[in-house]
Amino acid sequence: MSISRRTARPLRVLGVAAASAAVALGTAGTALACDISEFSAEAKCLDGNGVIVVTDKDASGTPAVVTVFLENNGADVKRIGSPQTVKGTAAGATVSFAEAWEPNAEYRVHVKAGGKLVDADIEPNLRTPSAACAPATPSTPATPSTPATPSQPATATPSAPATSAAPSTPAAGTPTPSQSSTAPAGTTVDNAPSPAAGDSNLAETGASSNTGLIVGIAVALVVVGGGAVFYGMRRRGAGSGR
Repeated sequence: MSISRRTARPLRVLGVAAASAAVALGTAGTALACDISEFSAEAKCLDGNGVIVVTDKDASGTPAVVTVFLENNGADVKRIGSPQTVKGTAAGATVSFAEAWEPNAEYRVHVKAGGKLVDADIEPNLRTPSAACAPATPSTPATPSTPATPSQPATATPSAPATSAAPSTPAAGTPTPSQSSTAPAGTTVDNAPSPAAGDSNLAETGASSNTGLIVGIAVALVVVGGGAVFYGMRRRGAGSGR
């Protein structure tokens, strides 16, 4: 079946448009794909310690594995840490490798992303600064405030016992403290001999040990008096007989 010229012309225009669209999509896909040029590396100091920071500015966000090697005369001396994965952003995503790098040291940074899309080193190799990291100055810790000393409970101080006043010298006739002002039972103040237990009633009635003498004197006086009376009456009777 033959195609007329009138039909063939629109088909030709449509084919050209499709091819242009394919080229445009291919270019756009290439522009959005991960590329090694979107990666960069830098040696820095963080709190006095060296680090190697790798930045990924892949806007497509393709995960990439970053590995860092220390170089010496074009050969790998050692791998720094473990490989790390980074997912780039338009603003830039970073991963850090702790490394006490020396001045003017050389490091190779390798990036692998999207299978075989990226498998290359960041060019040129990373060269560290000519001065090592200065040790961080430790900040002076704030002096902790002294905790308030808990107040001690008030303890009543026992008052000193009152000192007894020195005993005053007793006045004359006043019994000393060693002597009782009241004579003990059975004694008198004037030290007179106490009566026998059986004579206690006589002492209360005035009887004493001199009673016999007094009675004798009284009897003698009675006898003398009686004799005097008798002598007088006899003399008076004799006188009246004359």
